[in-house]
Amino acid sequence: MKINDTDPLPVYKAAAQRYDRMKYRRCGNSGILLPMLSLGLWHNFGHTDDFTKARKIVRTAFDYGITHFDLANNYGPPYGAAEENFGRILNKDLMPYRDELFISSKAGYDMWPGPYGNFGSKKYLMASLDQSLKRMGLDYVDVFYSHRPDPETPLEETMGALHQMVQQGKALYVGISSYGPEETERAYDILKAMGTPLLIHQPKYNMFERGPEEGLLDVLGDKKVGSIVFSPLAQGLLTNKYLKGLPEDSRAVKDARYLTTSHITLDIIEKTAKLNRVAEKRGQTLAQMAIAWLLKDERVTSVLVGVSKKEQLLDNIKALDNIVFTKDELQTIDNILNG
Repeated sequence: MKINDTDPLPVYKAAAQRYDRMKYRRCGNSGILLPMLSLGLWHNFGHTDDFTKARKIVRTAFDYGITHFDLANNYGPPYGAAEENFGRILNKDLMPYRDELFISSKAGYDMWPGPYGNFGSKKYLMASLDQSLKRMGLDYVDVFYSHRPDPETPLEETMGALHQMVQQGKALYVGISSYGPEETERAYDILKAMGTPLLIHQPKYNMFERGPEEGLLDVLGDKKVGSIVFSPLAQGLLTNKYLKGLPEDSRAVKDARYLTTSHITLDIIEKTAKLNRVAEKRGQTLAQMAIAWLLKDERVTSVLVGVSKKEQLLDNIKALDNIVFTKDELQTIDNILNG
């Protein structure tokens, strides 16, 4: 990460009106309120990125009432870099506000070599949390997730590790990510039996990927578990970025790990163009409408966004100005998506 020898930013003091700028929702059946928009540090916070720009994004987020910052052990690049850099931002800017922040991390994907650096064993999860706390300079995280289900490890072992983290005071709450409906219900029951509530689920959900509608949201609603959805803009497909081709600075061109140019088909471009016209009639950008469309369902506690500049974040926040859709608008959107 590019670092200046002298601090290029003035001493940070959070905006006094920050909590007037954000809307919050209760996270399931808990005492936690989450901002409807949360900041994910998946991209743009690694050692190859600009540290000053990263600080500006985090400062802007908190100034607009975004209290929730979401990380994972292997976010970077390289692995661990996002947590290290977030720890430096905390130290420079946000540590006086630690008790106003809701910080999460996760483990479940590959992190270090060998059989104990991946998936859902107790050994991996416990070691990973200790490493994450060191990288961020924290005594505890507010929530720790099992990042994905492990088909080879008993669910009782994985949930038992999450329970032990809470017992040790290293995590206040626990969550799961990318678990299916049946696995989620089992995880909920196992944790409940141990006395640790399942606070939150983090699924992938957007207009193009609607898997959570196939049972997961029903389970979360029934069990009163919160949800925070990731990839709300489908890696940039649900923005104006690709309406006129492939910009050189787009993720599909610069970083093909998660979105390749082959994903941007003529059918996708036609659908996004039609969706964009609906958004314009609503007085929104396509990205704003895509975020609002997710929040129309109150089972969605928060939408997790990732940005490369503070201006994108400010644009996303404006989505909260209008999260109400008419029946005609919803029908039109469904007709476009299913067309």
